[in-house]
Amino acid sequence: MSVPGIKIAIVGYGNVGRGAVDAVQTSSDMTLVGVVEPDRSQVQAGMPEGTPVVDDIRQLGTIDAAIMCLRSRMVYEHARSVLEMGVSTIDCFDVHGAELLAMKRGFHEICLRTGARAITGAGWDPGTDSVIRSIMLAMTPRGLTSTTFGPGISMGHTAAVKSLPGVRDALSLTIPVGSGVHRRQVYVELEDRAQEEEIRTVIRNDPYFMNDETTVDVVEDVTPLVDHGHGARIERVGVAGKTHNQHMRYVVRCTNPALTGQVMVAAARAAMKMAPGAYTLIEIPPVFMLDMDTDEAVSRLV
Repeated sequence: MSVPGIKIAIVGYGNVGRGAVDAVQTSSDMTLVGVVEPDRSQVQAGMPEGTPVVDDIRQLGTIDAAIMCLRSRMVYEHARSVLEMGVSTIDCFDVHGAELLAMKRGFHEICLRTGARAITGAGWDPGTDSVIRSIMLAMTPRGLTSTTFGPGISMGHTAAVKSLPGVRDALSLTIPVGSGVHRRQVYVELEDRAQEEEIRTVIRNDPYFMNDETTVDVVEDVTPLVDHGHGARIERVGVAGKTHNQHMRYVVRCTNPALTGQVMVAAARAAMKMAPGAYTLIEIPPVFMLDMDTDEAVSRLV
């Protein structure tokens, strides 16, 4: 029996993976083919009944797109192998700038050979916030933009600390100072307390943290500190034509994993409408991300 709609696999079933599963379930044009999660201890209550859980994506059969709900530093290797199969990938790689651009270029070469599409940096920042910054820049070509995050847990920063040898568990909070300046408050559970100063040094020298004031505290248990609320405020003051004092502001408060999963699912929809290649969200028409046809979108939104 054929599976209706866009056939989606979720790769990784942590907090973002669960958010992506929920988003696929509520999309009328998609079907969840299965979840790839080698660590079965991660598969908790909430998995849709009857959903296959496998440790290799090739066990799922025909797939249109794989949503990569993985730590950023795991994305490149895993997404490349999926793209080589001719399956499109969507990821929420969250390292801005040159590193993201280099990864996109590598994906693009594969996509041109295999006919796949890759949407990278497709969370809410980078991702939908990047689109907002682009629109603000088009409206005021001269001026200053600041993006201030938090307060809330940064999933990318947290994952970076969790991956360090000797760290049993971790949590990284983004504390807004203002005008795009942040402080990082990191809590770690250590396997050996004797490693405390070494771990502090490694964290502060990590590219995720080295540009911000960072405080590292050792705790017995990070669980009581977990709250997935997060957000951002984007502000731009600039010039439209020759007229100064154009001031715009965009504010989002969100449950981080759920919003990240939802944006990636919308990007998967858009990927099916793009030519083979690798893209970021600023390169995709926003209407491609919507669960409606273009005429309906124009009549409702324009």
